Amino acid sequence: MNELTKLLSRLTFTQKISIVVVVLVAGGAIFSFVHWKHEDDFRPLYTSMAPEDASTVVQKLKESGVEYRLGDNGSTVLVPSAKLAESRLALAAAGLPKSGRIGYELFDKSNFGATEFVEHINYQRALEGELERSVMSLAEVEQARVHLTLPKESVFLDQQQPAKASVMVKLRPGAQISPQNVAAVTHLVASAVQGLAPEAVSVLDMDGNLLSRPRRAATADGSEITSETLEVRQQIEHGLVAKISETVEPLLGPNGFRAGASVDLDLTSGEQQEETLDPTRSVMLSSQKTEESTERAASSGIPGTASNLPNPGSTPNRTSGGVSHRTENITYQSSRVIRHTRIPQGIIKRMSLAVLVDQTVRWEGEGAARKRVLVPPTPETLKTIKDLVAAVTGFNTDRGDQLIVETLPFESSLNAAPPGSSAPAPITAPAVKLTPWQQFLKKYQGLLLPASIGVVVLLGLVIGILKRGRKRRPAPEVEMPAQLQGPASAEPPAAALAGGESPASQLDAAEVQRLEAVQAEAHGREKMADRVRQLAKRDPAATANVLRAWMQDGHT
Repeated sequence: MNELTKLLSRLTFTQKISIVVVVLVAGGAIFSFVHWKHEDDFRPLYTSMAPEDASTVVQKLKESGVEYRLGDNGSTVLVPSAKLAESRLALAAAGLPKSGRIGYELFDKSNFGATEFVEHINYQRALEGELERSVMSLAEVEQARVHLTLPKESVFLDQQQPAKASVMVKLRPGAQISPQNVAAVTHLVASAVQGLAPEAVSVLDMDGNLLSRPRRAATADGSEITSETLEVRQQIEHGLVAKISETVEPLLGPNGFRAGASVDLDLTSGEQQEETLDPTRSVMLSSQKTEESTERAASSGIPGTASNLPNPGSTPNRTSGGVSHRTENITYQSSRVIRHTRIPQGIIKRMSLAVLVDQTVRWEGEGAARKRVLVPPTPETLKTIKDLVAAVTGFNTDRGDQLIVETLPFESSLNAAPPGSSAPAPITAPAVKLTPWQQFLKKYQGLLLPASIGVVVLLGLVIGILKRGRKRRPAPEVEMPAQLQGPASAEPPAAALAGGESPASQLDAAEVQRLEAVQAEAHGREKMADRVRQLAKRDPAATANVLRAWMQDGHT
């Protein structure tokens, strides 16, 4: 403690002020770094919240004693990363946040006094709220609004109204919603509402751009081409080109050919029924047999009434007889085949394929006489390519398909440089796995330069203060030992300075005396240095003792 007091007492007022300033600057820098690290540890708990939801969440965090920060004008709440999962679970248990409009929880409390009209409106509000939550679950969507027009049923067909819906979405900054996602939103809304078709759902963004394209049904004769039919045609053509590339690329390389396809589609659709009869083959459809038998009795005697009346005392003489009929009806029909076919839309009527093959380059000659020679592929190679393309694409000559395989030099082959003239390709170094310390430096590499500058400035200030204090400290008097003491007086100056012909004779007396003193001092120093070197050679131990004594006395 005494040494520290002595050290402080030796410092000047300016040095003390400088040390205090350096300490304050260093402390401020350390505090700023710690504060920055603490603030950087905050992670978003919820983003893009409504003001009422944000206020409820903040109140819940205050009650729990969790530190929080607000961002994005109060729509984002941030908490420390260690409390992130715990806070989300606690808020979810409390039913927070309630994003968007209320959903089916609107019916949690029963209202027996509500009319049928009120119940209908509440159902529509709840359905719209649930659809908004579903649409907002997409990664690209920040906010959503859904408006529904439920179908109106009536016993009269002309008074019935179909269901319709509109969806307005607000995308996140820098995000773009793809056509597939728009189609998914339309089908999601249409599937949730009874009687709602996907074509009746409109999706637009906050800028008023219509994102959903209305689908127009193609005419029966296929005269009108819609965007959907064009997309089908492009998909078929891209699929054919991809098949050709996957088949030919191992043979010619990725840059050795170019392929193209054009497809003519039948855009009509319908049903076809065909019935074929075979007269050579007949089959019995039905067979009907009928058999009829009739009996009658004969009487003897005199014709008249008496003979026909019954006589109890006599028995008439009768003979029996009958008639029998048999009928058989068989129905035959020729064999026939009935075929019912449904023709889909987009059948390939004709396709045209083209493959252009590059030519290889060969150099002949040496030096200035060196020339480029283009070598086309052999006919056998072209035939092999043609057979492969025809097999992989389903080429059909009966359908009128066309396949052309030609060879021409590409621009890259015509401008190819001679071998050895181009610079070698750079060698890519293999990926090196970073250590945790290197990962830390890479993560905070943006702070290395400001921190290094601050450390250098701080060290420069400390070193400057110490040097300044050392320069202002008075040099102690050093007593030389007897062996190291020089002669009592220096030699007289050179005679040339006193001579009449010397240039010093033209100066005044004061200048002459100053020059003589300088020369005497320099001469004395040289003699003193010679004496020290000689003494060190003769007695190194004595010299070491003298230096040790100087160091113990605090001399520098």
